[in-house]
Amino acid sequence: MRLSRFGLLGLLALVVLTPLALSAGVPEVGKVVGISWVAFAAMAGAALLGGRTGASTDATRLVWGYGLASGAMIASAAAFIVPDAIGHHPKFGGFGVALGILVGFSAHTLGHRATHVDLPFDHTAAELTAHALAAGAIIGIVYGNMPDLGLLLGLAIVSHKGPAGYAAADRLRRADKSVSVLLLPAAGVGLTAIPAALLNLPSSGPFNAVVFGFAAGVFLHVAMDFLPRCELGGEVYEVASVTDDAHALLDRLRVRAVASTGLGGVVVFAAWWLLEFGA
Repeated sequence: MRLSRFGLLGLLALVVLTPLALSAGVPEVGKVVGISWVAFAAMAGAALLGGRTGASTDATRLVWGYGLASGAMIASAAAFIVPDAIGHHPKFGGFGVALGILVGFSAHTLGHRATHVDLPFDHTAAELTAHALAAGAIIGIVYGNMPDLGLLLGLAIVSHKGPAGYAAADRLRRADKSVSVLLLPAAGVGLTAIPAALLNLPSSGPFNAVVFGFAAGVFLHVAMDFLPRCELGGEVYEVASVTDDAHALLDRLRVRAVASTGLGGVVVFAAWWLLEFGA
């Protein structure tokens, strides 16, 4: 397999950054390091599966992966970040959520313009890297300033890295491009999350309400963007169209899409319940 120098540089940077962060002795940074490596393992591992020569892409597997991840992300952002934002200041927190959703949508929509720009590596990897770096910065700020947060939120937020890596690797394999470039976006969360976790926000209620509301809004946008929409022209359709019964398959996948997103949310609720009341 051809190795991408960008992918290797991303992995090397995360490896170097990890012991430096842990040496700071800050518990919140330790959590962020763990989340960063889970995100890396999820995307890199799934990319390895999706990039195997001769592998067949399973649309059903992709729907379940995206559905579980997006359902978990929606439940986590709504349950663990929105209440804190509203607690700092109801109105500023609400506007922060709205701002995060709108900025997330704008960045995603305008980011497609980058596909028309000549880049030194694959456009899919570039989009995923930009997304990972932005998400990592927000994860770091949230964990660095909300010490009571457990790992459940972070793990739910990065759960979409697996199906995203799988789908991207399949696309790269079909285009005969190196899958190893995905090591860069896989490491991207940690590259910004770890430094951001060391930042201390001003002790201002309205300011913190906007910041945490913005984080919740961005995560909600990402989660909704990864909802497994089984429609013509979508990513699921692109995978399903390799079969002879693509339209019939899409109809069956819609049921799985609803079931998987609901189950993703239920899993987060059950995990929170056990952690909160199971002891």
